[in-house]
Amino acid sequence: MEMDELTPHIQELKRVLGDKIDDEQLMAELNKYLNEYHTGIESAKRGIIRKYGGGDVVSSFVTASSVVKKIKDLDGSEQNVDLIAKVVFVDSKEITVKGLSKRILSGILGDETGTASFTVWEPGETVLEKGTTYSFRNCYCRLWNDKVQINLGNRGKVESAGGITVNVPERTIDVSSVAECKIGSIKEGMGSVTVTGKILSTEVRNVVVKGEPRTVYSGIIADDTGKIQYSAWSDHQLKEGETICVKNAYIRAWKSIPQLNIGDRSEVTRVDAVFDAVGDSSTQRTIAEINRIGGGLDIRVQGMIVDVRAGSGLIKRCPQCNRSIMNGACSTHGTVEGINDMRMKIVVDDGTGAIGAVINRADTEKVTGVKMSAAEQLASLQGEGVVARDLTARVLMKRVVMTGNVMSDNFGPNMIVHSVDIVSEDVEAEAEKLLAEVEGSL
Repeated sequence: MEMDELTPHIQELKRVLGDKIDDEQLMAELNKYLNEYHTGIESAKRGIIRKYGGGDVVSSFVTASSVVKKIKDLDGSEQNVDLIAKVVFVDSKEITVKGLSKRILSGILGDETGTASFTVWEPGETVLEKGTTYSFRNCYCRLWNDKVQINLGNRGKVESAGGITVNVPERTIDVSSVAECKIGSIKEGMGSVTVTGKILSTEVRNVVVKGEPRTVYSGIIADDTGKIQYSAWSDHQLKEGETICVKNAYIRAWKSIPQLNIGDRSEVTRVDAVFDAVGDSSTQRTIAEINRIGGGLDIRVQGMIVDVRAGSGLIKRCPQCNRSIMNGACSTHGTVEGINDMRMKIVVDDGTGAIGAVINRADTEKVTGVKMSAAEQLASLQGEGVVARDLTARVLMKRVVMTGNVMSDNFGPNMIVHSVDIVSEDVEAEAEKLLAEVEGSL
């Protein structure tokens, strides 16, 4: 490589390393990497920085293909960034994408400047150990609820950090300064929240964590804006019906449904606050609010059915796991003798956004007036496709109110419906109301 080609790389190395290396040493090192080791220029630059700079300057090193940053410098718009970070927490999960099960790794990464959540979407045989430092190559970042998320796709790589030590500072929190948060405003990823609510239910479960038996204490807590599932590893002796204040809790999500986690640093006290907790009632939300929060329990939505998706009508389910099956095969249990069922997969629009929803057999029969026995008979005479078309014709452009648990994925929010009803509309009254609004604006 000619000197004029090397000049910008030399200037970059000098900018990064400062007085840690003089010009003569720098040229000698470059010559060694390029002409003796026969490495590429980018590998040479990385090697020199690791040798003379260490972990404290790696974050400012820019290559032709990517940029190395510290976590605090991420803004959520990065398309190709490298990180050297310690795994603070990691979990292996099974998710369903387009009907297929896949494994991902997710958790929290940390360096000297802060922490951020991460997901490895194509881990293959990759195994990450908590407390170990790695080099994460070719990451891309997104913002979720105003927090940076680090992602590794099929171009991403996880490599050994080569003995680099990363010290993640201890998180110090002033519990007295943590702001009160209404349950209805809780979003995935929030930390250090204070919640006051009434205990609606309690549950004790024995689980196995890393081969050791543990006990988890969970249940539902609610205030006047919503309800949320809580969990704790310590027994706070919570009882149904009492009102508590939880300080310094943190939020994690299961399938984008926020959950309140009561950790070792949380404070739990009994209080005398009186309010009308939502209890058995559902929480009315617009779809725009659902998109902002991400998910929730017992949410009620009212809108118009604008689409009935493929997979509606008569289906077959696996007798072992109850999943829907295709061509006589379950994704988990292989070839099985399916059990008949009926459902609808709809899209509802309320004017602020759209949400997918899955309606079970009982509610499908209720809102369409078609019993499964009649649908089976129709399918035997004219085919299953006719059943789906008939159900679609009966509900399309109908206004409904539905209640259920809402989860979100890469395709947006989706409700598992617990109950649904067609909303009868007074067309004449709506027309008069519209006319009055038009006249009022003239």
